Amino acid sequence: MTPGLGGEGERIAAEHLEARGYRIVARNVRLGRGGEIDIIAKDGRTIVFVEVKARASRSFGAPLAAVDARKRRRLRLLAEEWLQTAAPNAYARFDVITVERLGPRFTVRHLEGAF
Repeated sequence: MTPGLGGEGERIAAEHLEARGYRIVARNVRLGRGGEIDIIAKDGRTIVFVEVKARASRSFGAPLAAVDARKRRRLRLLAEEWLQTAAPNAYARFDVITVERLGPRFTVRHLEGAF
């Protein structure tokens, strides 16, 4: 698990998904192409690749802005690699969950089918 706020954000995101009926398949999946998928979950029969972005402030911008075209391309390649061996005929979706610490509380935003 990622240390610090990133790890806390991933934990909160996984709890958010489970509370909505998703089944967590794997977390922090590292693949040969040199990257990591934060969360792989199932929503019914759909495999969902989840990118989690956690922020303590907006001094580096909104968390969603960090999921740029380069990041999306890398995630697609990683997902293709994972699907080839784990679920070659599955329908897949990419979601983004942002977790922001606003004072003592966290705000969670879940964008299904984000890209």
